[in-house]
Amino acid sequence: MRNHERSSLKIMLRTLKLPSFAEHWKEVAGKADNEGWSFQQYLHHLCEMELDDRTRRRVERYLRTSNLPTTKTLGTLDVKRLPVTVQRQLPNLCNGDFVERGDNVLAFGLPGRGKTHLICAIGHELIQRGYRVYLTPTFRIVHKLLVAKRELLLERELRKLERFDVIILDDIGYVQQNRDEMEVLFTLLAERYERKSVMITSNLVFSEWDKIFKDPMTTAAAIDRVVHHSVILELTGKSYRAEMAQKEADGRASKSKKE
Repeated sequence: MRNHERSSLKIMLRTLKLPSFAEHWKEVAGKADNEGWSFQQYLHHLCEMELDDRTRRRVERYLRTSNLPTTKTLGTLDVKRLPVTVQRQLPNLCNGDFVERGDNVLAFGLPGRGKTHLICAIGHELIQRGYRVYLTPTFRIVHKLLVAKRELLLERELRKLERFDVIILDDIGYVQQNRDEMEVLFTLLAERYERKSVMITSNLVFSEWDKIFKDPMTTAAAIDRVVHHSVILELTGKSYRAEMAQKEADGRASKSKKE
């Protein structure tokens, strides 16, 4: 192939958005010649490389925009500490079937029970399967939506969130809202109802959600929307953080005795 043809080929491949083709076609062509590949085998190999690279780039892009902590994955989750019922539900949640249905996932438990780690681990698995996930502390997104509402940009802000298949609202129980804040949170839940999934962590059971939404009717309506078509995960047991603190204290005490 002549130099101008090679240059033209690279330009055409990049125009067609085939960067892996453009980068590897020559290298793979040499391998194909040496191993006697057919044209179909050569093309098939390049297509596989392109698809693999696209998947890798997509996962990297989705992870960057997700806000998910890199340390809270399935690999670092102590699954054996989860209640047996949650252990049984975990594989299906990681497969993402609930996202296809627009269902919600609600993780309840006292502080330190691993709610956020569990939900983030599921979020990482969903990204690997091609879903877009966004993690946010509930108070932060409420503040952001409230500012947008005051600037008459709430609808635009909600549209931006539409691109995410799953929104993780972390620590909804810590939000003690005034009426305006309660309304924008309710609006977000209502907008995604039966269309897009929400994953929520909370240290407050439903009977205490009136602390969040204040008004009894709004509380009932919010619960109705998140519970309908939902998976509820109840995390019990001892606090992870309390156990870690106790181990550290025991370690320091043991070290002091030896000294």
